[in-house]
This record gives sequence, structure tokens and C-alpha cells, in this order.
Amino acid sequence: MSFLASLPPAPPPPQPPGWMLVGPRFSGFVHRLGITEQQAADGQRKQAGVRAALNRWYYGHGDATENSLLIGSWAKSLRVAPPRDIDVLFCMPLDIFHRYEARAGNRQSQLLQEVRSTLSNTYPQTAIRGDGQAVVVPFATMPIEVIPAFRLDNGQYLIADANGGGSYRATDPWAELSVLEASDRATFGATRRLIRMAKQWQRHANVPIKSFMLERLAVAFLATWQHATAGYEDWMIRDFLAFTLQYVGGSVEMPGTGEWAPIGDAWASRARTALATAERACQYEAVNADRRAGAEWRSLLGPAIGPLS
Repeated sequence: MSFLASLPPAPPPPQPPGWMLVGPRFSGFVHRLGITEQQAADGQRKQAGVRAALNRWYYGHGDATENSLLIGSWAKSLRVAPPRDIDVLFCMPLDIFHRYEARAGNRQSQLLQEVRSTLSNTYPQTAIRGDGQAVVVPFATMPIEVIPAFRLDNGQYLIADANGGGSYRATDPWAELSVLEASDRATFGATRRLIRMAKQWQRHANVPIKSFMLERLAVAFLATWQHATAGYEDWMIRDFLAFTLQYVGGSVEMPGTGEWAPIGDAWASRARTALATAERACQYEAVNADRRAGAEWRSLLGPAIGPLS
């Protein structure tokens, strides 16, 4: 027997650790979800113009920020490209409330129609319409949704809802932002990343669930998820989808007001399908199967994510 033949076989080359592609895949994905400078400037111009038009009519000056505030994704830094709309809450003079309370019928619908007519004076070529709780100014590149409201003594707002014969409900945009900020700080930014990714899933898969519901579910999920500060985006999406299924047909609590809003169940089948896809993607990530993992993520989240090579 030769000396070489008596040597033990060489050990196999070390295998790379799993999950090597998760970080670069998701950092690139989140970056691509951001809106461009041009989109941001376009949105700024359009919402400022609408706010100024309402101030001119109701308050006699053309200030673009007074008596109004941004709410929704633009206020909370939750925008996803391409941006769909901008939500503006406009605080109406209190005498308008009393004027409509003296009327019969769906007073909230009548209020929305007044705001619609007012904006039509400034934008006569735009087919402005009332839509439930908002007046929609459907600019081609960046629609603006105006929510007429009345400020309450406690800092909350009363907004008109023309649905179901008409009613008012309270909302607290400052409490919503405060809860989001606290969660985002506690998770080192994971809350906003998860919400933006969930909104991309909502858009790509046409999921019939409101963005605000995804926001509330994300905050609740990350409050208990053991990896909230670890940056495991693949597991985060998978486990978030599983978490949402506990709320099918349930409700979420509105920050500040304490009211409960029904979340519905029309989105459940898409969430179950998405969960199965995310589970497969995570299995591929564990063995660095770039193309297979990327294909599953692309199926779930759209073309902004996919294989790295």
C-alpha cells in the first residue's frame, strides 16, 4: 500500500452558510419601493394646490398648509412606488357643520358634494367626485383624496361618511402616527419596511384589504415577533402572513379613538396563497437557491424583487 493510499479521504469543501442572499435581496427590494424625486415633487405640487384652493374658498386666503394636514402614506413615510394617491384631511369651519346638521337627508353626502363643487371651480377640467368619505381629485399622475373634517376639542377630528345613509366618525391621525413611530423605533425600522412590503403584496396580488388594516396588523405582529430587530425579512413576511390569518373576519382597534373597525374576510384566500409561496421561498433561501427563491418572491411581491443573478 502506498503512503498516499493510506491517507484518509480529504474532507469535502465547506458549504456556504444558508440565507446569504436574504440581506442583499431585500435591501434592494425595499430601495426600489421608494418613490422618485420627480414623483415626490409632483405630489407636493398637487396636494399644495388643492389645499390652497380650499383655503381660498373657506378661509379667504391661499395658504397651502393651514387648516389641513397630510394623512395616510405620505404623512407616515409609507409610500410605495408608483404612489397611488395622497390623502389630505381638510378642517372645515365649524359653522359648516351646524349648517348641514339643520338639513334633512344624507347630510354627509351633501357636504362632500359642496367640497366637490368648490374644487371644481379651481379644476374645471377634472372629473372630481365624492367617494364615501372623500372627495377625489383624479389627477392623472397623482390623485388627491380630500377628507372634509371638523376638529374636536380633544384634538381628534370628526369626518363625514356618506355610506349607509350618512354618519360621522372620529379619527385621530396624531395617535395613528405616534403608535407607528413607537413601533418603528422599537424595531429599528422593521415596522415601516414590513408595511411597505405588505402594501406591495396588496397591490401586486390585488388583495382586497385596506392599507390601514395592514398597518395595524404589522404593528400588532411585530410587538410579539421574537425576531423583530434581527432583520430576517424573509421570515418576517412569512410569519406576518400567518399572523394575519388569525384576524380573518375580525376587527382592528383604531388608535386614539378606541373604535373597532371590521377587517373583513375577502382577502383571506390570497393571504393563504401568499403564505404558501413565502414558505417555499424561505426554504430556498435556507440553501441559497437564488433563482428558485427569487422566482417565489417575484410571484408574491412583483417584479421589484427576484433573483439577484
